[in-house]
Amino acid sequence: MSKIEKCCIIDDDPVFIYGTKRIMKKVDFCDDLIIFNNGPEALEGLKKISDQGLKIPKVIFLNLNMPVFNGWEFLDEFIHIPSNNLEKTLIYIISSSVEPLDLEKVKNYKNVTNYILKPITPNDLEDIIKTLSK
Repeated sequence: MSKIEKCCIIDDDPVFIYGTKRIMKKVDFCDDLIIFNNGPEALEGLKKISDQGLKIPKVIFLNLNMPVFNGWEFLDEFIHIPSNNLEKTLIYIISSSVEPLDLEKVKNYKNVTNYILKPITPNDLEDIIKTLSK
């Protein structure tokens, strides 16, 4: 399995971020990990990456329930970032919510690849790598 070049986590939970980073390291998931703690910070950071002519991360793990700017608001703004690889970015919603309305709403966003319940497991990451290797 080949690992992902650049990955991003957008989440305000330091415990989740810490645990996910450990699991990513264990399965050798990515070369470069970028972390943002809320939606506006993520949009600004991703715009800067794009403005520098660099590629937006291949995989983004997005929490839905965050203060300041939730995951839905991020998704609504994300599509406006000028980038040459935006359509190739895979967004995985990461949430502890099993709310049927959230699961249904995800279908309205074509740039969302899947919905993963917290916490992320090594199998979740390995499945993503396998999907990208096809």
